[in-house]
Amino acid sequence: MDAKKSIEALQFFVTNLNAQSFQHKLQARIFGSLGFKKLETKYLEHAKEETEFVDLFIGRLLDLGGELKQEAVEAQTLYQDPIEFIKADYKVSVDGIELLRKCMDGIKDDLTTSDMMKEYLKDEEEDMYWSEEQLGLIECIGSKPWLIKTAL
Repeated sequence: MDAKKSIEALQFFVTNLNAQSFQHKLQARIFGSLGFKKLETKYLEHAKEETEFVDLFIGRLLDLGGELKQEAVEAQTLYQDPIEFIKADYKVSVDGIELLRKCMDGIKDDLTTSDMMKEYLKDEEEDMYWSEEQLGLIECIGSKPWLIKTAL
């Protein structure tokens, strides 16, 4: 097992998933302020799940003897339009899943970290499928009925 590869992967996901979690929390509050209560609840729960993965990854990184870092990330766009956000978030999920799968190749000998990443991958796939489903609904029923559905 190459602990250095695992530590690098864990740090990457601690940094980026923490930023993504915060974006989801901010988006949830924006959606709530616009009256989209179901989206607010959805993205607050999503942010909480992501934070739990961050905490798990931090623990593993420290268990491996790594030095935890607080790294800067690029500012992320916040959206007033829920549909535009779901489109953007869907793309992040698709790209992130591909990146995660590639990362897992490098840590496959570290079974504990690999198992953690597999659980995170499952969660990300569920999120991607949810976004895909919402975009399909929007295409099928139209944006106004979908927006009304998310407000109630």
